[in-house]
Amino acid sequence: MTTVIICRRLPGGVSRAATFSTVSRSGAKKMIPRRKPEEDGNPQVTDTKAEVILRLQNPVEYRIFYSPSAYMATKTTSYQNAAGSHAAGDERPSVSKFSSIVTKQVQNTYSITWHRSLSTKSTMLHLEFSKPFSTQASLKQPVEPKPKRDEMPDVEVQAYHSKEDSRIFQKQRPEYSCLCYDTSTPMEPLPLEERDLILHSISTLKSELVPGTIVEYFCKLSCLPVEQHTSLKSHVEFMMLCHYSVKKIKMFSTSELIVILKALVRLTVLPNHFVMSTYEREFCLRAWTMNLEQLLLVADLWRYLGCNVPHYLRIFLSYMSMHWESLTLPQLVQLMYIIGEGRNAPQDLMRKLETLVLVNLDSFNLEEIGTICLGAFKAHYCFSEQVMKGIGDKISPRLEDISSCALVNVLKMFRYTHVDHADFVKQLEKVVPPRIPSIGIQGIMHISLSCAALRYLSKCILNAVAASVPSRVTYCRSKDTAKFLWSYGSLNYEPPNGERFYNSLIEQLRRQLHEFRKFPQHLLTGLLGLAFTERYPYDLINYALNNEFIQLINKTRFDLKRDLFTLDGSVEIECPDYKGNRLAPQFRQEATEVLLSFAEREIYVKPEVQEVLAILENILGGPKYVKNHMILPHTRTNDLEVHLDPDRNPIPFNFKTAPVDKQVVKDEQKDIGKSPSDDLMNQLLNGKSSGRSSEIDDKTEVQTHGQKRARDEQAPSPVDYFASPDGVPLTDSLLKVLTKSATSPEHPSSPPTPQPAKVKLAIQVVARNHYCYKTKHLLGLHSMKRRQLRRLGYVVVDVEFWDWFQLLRETQAKRVNYLRHKVFDSIPKK
Repeated sequence: MTTVIICRRLPGGVSRAATFSTVSRSGAKKMIPRRKPEEDGNPQVTDTKAEVILRLQNPVEYRIFYSPSAYMATKTTSYQNAAGSHAAGDERPSVSKFSSIVTKQVQNTYSITWHRSLSTKSTMLHLEFSKPFSTQASLKQPVEPKPKRDEMPDVEVQAYHSKEDSRIFQKQRPEYSCLCYDTSTPMEPLPLEERDLILHSISTLKSELVPGTIVEYFCKLSCLPVEQHTSLKSHVEFMMLCHYSVKKIKMFSTSELIVILKALVRLTVLPNHFVMSTYEREFCLRAWTMNLEQLLLVADLWRYLGCNVPHYLRIFLSYMSMHWESLTLPQLVQLMYIIGEGRNAPQDLMRKLETLVLVNLDSFNLEEIGTICLGAFKAHYCFSEQVMKGIGDKISPRLEDISSCALVNVLKMFRYTHVDHADFVKQLEKVVPPRIPSIGIQGIMHISLSCAALRYLSKCILNAVAASVPSRVTYCRSKDTAKFLWSYGSLNYEPPNGERFYNSLIEQLRRQLHEFRKFPQHLLTGLLGLAFTERYPYDLINYALNNEFIQLINKTRFDLKRDLFTLDGSVEIECPDYKGNRLAPQFRQEATEVLLSFAEREIYVKPEVQEVLAILENILGGPKYVKNHMILPHTRTNDLEVHLDPDRNPIPFNFKTAPVDKQVVKDEQKDIGKSPSDDLMNQLLNGKSSGRSSEIDDKTEVQTHGQKRARDEQAPSPVDYFASPDGVPLTDSLLKVLTKSATSPEHPSSPPTPQPAKVKLAIQVVARNHYCYKTKHLLGLHSMKRRQLRRLGYVVVDVEFWDWFQLLRETQAKRVNYLRHKVFDSIPKK
């Protein structure tokens, strides 16, 4: 019959309660005498199961998530080794070595709480029976079932068994054996009879257990076969052993504490076990007396346990920042690994480590380079171009020898730094496609996303990925689904199996709608990728544009207003039959103002844009013939708009550049009957004000050669007669204001004069990053913009960067001639 332990909390203990359930092994030989239920006087106990409750103060939460390997489709059997012996010179006797072949990792959930009312000073732990406990597991299912991959949340998994691939580098050098948890040496399993003897000894000795014995028992019990771990952790005696290790923690040497921590790793003790917070606190207190090897080893053990130990890592990184120059090459790589898994490091420390990386670059092997890249990527540190070029030079000739995990890690860093390396991307086409079937879905996602971020259009890579995704789409997280859609849409590439590929991902989006309540940014990412390819699933768009979902988006740490605006604007133009949710007018107005403000600061003033604008004004006859603005603000790039009549003559339309523009606009907007003053009429009809006629008469009219030529070539047009010599336009609205009587507003105006047909040009000054890497293939966003401009009746004229940047080295006449042909040859002459 199993029993319950209820104990008083330890002084200063810190832990978080978790849930624990187990099933007693029927027929197991019991070595410890048990009290009967009636001896405790507990009338509620009717079964043989018991509950253990141990509580500590100041709970600290740790979480662990299981997920299959992110990179490898199949896993091989791994081996766990025992702690070995104590460090040389340790005052404790060495612990016997045992071995255990690990074929499968088993997790269990349990709850431990210390009761304050009971004394811990007694040498006897009171046993209290209670009802069977099964909060997390049933009798038939003691182990919590693993969640499906497509149901996993979009967080970095913390379970160590999903991180084996990222630890391959630790097998490359013998020096890593003292810096990390070593799984390479199988140990002999502990017989069950010896386990029972140890448990009986624990129940007999209780508080008389000395530190050396506690360490030895932990080490031996951790060598039990894996299938025995769950039942061992349910034993009261094991809880007693953990309790006394915490109670006597000050009596252990640092080496002994490390041995116990290794034993907990082998036993797959969950990170929210009650001993963890106490052990973290103790290692924090001892950190400044530990050496580099011990600090790195303990950090690795915490990582293997899946524990979040921010206090230890803070002290750990401070120590490393002070002793960074003493780091050996293996210590540097192991430190980068720990930094990556912790996802944070001071920028000052990262700069110091980057110096060491550059110095040792030639000495790293391929797996170590992958680890270094992953560490910097996860810590959000951007390596310099010099470092990335060196990494590319190092691995390009040997890319076939690098593991898939390390290759993905290097791709992440190239993606993050946006450094291009021609030899590296060339080798990718040879190495990646054959590996796709053996790489996990998350690894495949990172490959396609890296191609998109680097603007690298490799059809063989993208075709291999697209062929693999539909059959494995149910393994995609919401993040994976969204990034696949974004990658292909951003690269503006349709694979051979495009319909099957996109349909499978769209259906996966529908299955994952519940996930988007937690990660709304992923749905928006996926829908934008689809919009680039002119695919608009109305049900998903309607869901994404409803007020509730927009509120969820606003709560994220990302500013996604521009993405919402882009999606909404695209739906308006390309989906005339869409009747679902749309953004509120106020939202669209605010987004437009933000984008226009950005464009005025960053886009309109670009030198290449200003150069084209100046030449167009010269060719066409002045600023009123060309306008530098964003025709479609939701596409985030500017246009140089030009209007031509059917005879290819420029039509003035940009009157905001005229000196009296603001007054004209105000008068037009008022639209009320008003008697014009003599001065205003004189200015409009004669092109000068009576108050400043002498000043203007003294001025000489300045016209450029282009302006004169444009007027000479242009046939007489009614529009020209509405412009004064001073450049003030007499528009229909302004004439209406000037001629409309204030006393006779009821007089109907005459029908508007038919305007001549015109062609609207949207001239694009195209940048290099609007195209895929070293191609003339437009990216998805810019292809979508041109598609939408044509829908609105514009003729799109591209001033390609490969022509224009070459012309910038030529004469002004050549640039003028180039743009003249671009503008006037864009439409056929009647």
